[in-house]
Amino acid sequence: MFIGRKREMQALEKLYGSRRFEMAVIYGRRRVGKTSLIREFIRDKKAIYFMGIESNEKQNLQNFSDAIHGFHQGEGPAPLYASFQDALEAVFQMAKEERIILVIDEYPYAARTSPGLSSILQRLIDQYRDGSRLMIILCGSSMSYMEDEVLAYKSPLYGRRTAQLKILPFSFRECCLFLHGFPPEDQAVIYGMTGGTAPYLLEMDSRLTLEENVKESFLNPASLLYEEPENLLKQEVREPSMYNAMISAVAGGATRLSEIASKTGETTSTCSTYMKSLMELGIIKRETPYGEKSGRKSIYRIDDNMFRFWYRFIPANTSLIERGADELAWKRIAPSIPEYMGAIFEQICQEYLWGKMLEGESPILFQSLGRWWGNDPVRKKQTEIDIMGIEDKTHALFGECKWTNEKIDLPILHTLMERSGLFSFAEKELYLFSRQGFTKSVLEAAEGNTRIHLLTYEDMWKEYFGCSLEP
Repeated sequence: MFIGRKREMQALEKLYGSRRFEMAVIYGRRRVGKTSLIREFIRDKKAIYFMGIESNEKQNLQNFSDAIHGFHQGEGPAPLYASFQDALEAVFQMAKEERIILVIDEYPYAARTSPGLSSILQRLIDQYRDGSRLMIILCGSSMSYMEDEVLAYKSPLYGRRTAQLKILPFSFRECCLFLHGFPPEDQAVIYGMTGGTAPYLLEMDSRLTLEENVKESFLNPASLLYEEPENLLKQEVREPSMYNAMISAVAGGATRLSEIASKTGETTSTCSTYMKSLMELGIIKRETPYGEKSGRKSIYRIDDNMFRFWYRFIPANTSLIERGADELAWKRIAPSIPEYMGAIFEQICQEYLWGKMLEGESPILFQSLGRWWGNDPVRKKQTEIDIMGIEDKTHALFGECKWTNEKIDLPILHTLMERSGLFSFAEKELYLFSRQGFTKSVLEAAEGNTRIHLLTYEDMWKEYFGCSLEP
């Protein structure tokens, strides 16, 4: 069953239904589900599907010729077109009278082996588009190439696209569809380990316990996920060892450029270059206190949950894993899972707040959500707020998220009140999110106060995440 991507599918169907020339650019990091989306979209349509490969121009042209030949259901060996121009021109001619979709998947591979491909496409689009019923889909995993060489102003294809879709990992709510056979808490933890990447989610077996799944998928040298981060880096960058050092530094607590430079032994300018590339790949993000401009307070965090989990737990236990001691490795990892899940739970709570607002059920119509950290001038120390969102100069929300084995007690509520007092909003909505619930004193303090919202993970799951979504 195809899961999720409802908005993306609707956008593609709208383009298809126009019956005029269209060109959609689809891009996103590897494993995110771009090809699955495209294959589902073209499943019942007349389409030529060609995937570029890391080879040479001749081989890619042969594969393109084969794809065109296969579209005609021709028998025997496919004729080899003399050039990409001839092949593409043939496709444009086919689409004069009927709706045809041309998919060029992994377009960067094809374009790198044939440097003039984008210019050829540009000329043919300009020549045929007014009378063409062709729908072109260009898809690529190289984010920098698609943004710089396909979408950017300097690209020959600039102005020819009629739509662009950046495919992001699945939300936690969508992940719950993949994980419907797991207990709700396990769904959250698995999301914390895999993120919203379908191939990783599909590695999880609902017939196994959480412990068994971790052992099978992360603590098993033969599994997909055991070497996945390193394999992805090898595909994306020229110096994977350097990038590995950068990610390891961040995973080890180095959040500022100077700290990363100190841990890696590189200059801050060198680190800055590598961190920029990692941000383009969606592995690292640069975070700034909510409501403030990027500057000295900005920090780096691992943005991809699978990378975050892997770098936190796997390198430190490699010796045990390689010796087949997965039980010992798990015993070292398990006690740290609740603490690890703190940041993941914040993501989940943010997604819940966004969902409720978009459903018209939020008291605050915020423009964005984020973490805030800074100085408490009263106590003269650094402090932070897990979630903050502002509607206007008067209204804002503040949230605290706790994925612990204990119920939230009154001091946590008082702390949230105090920290929200650092901001001069007249109307404040306070949210406490808890894995295990709330003590009697917290429930009594919140009773009758409509601005204090107490939500357990179970509440959120039943109300929003666990409810049925149309695939």
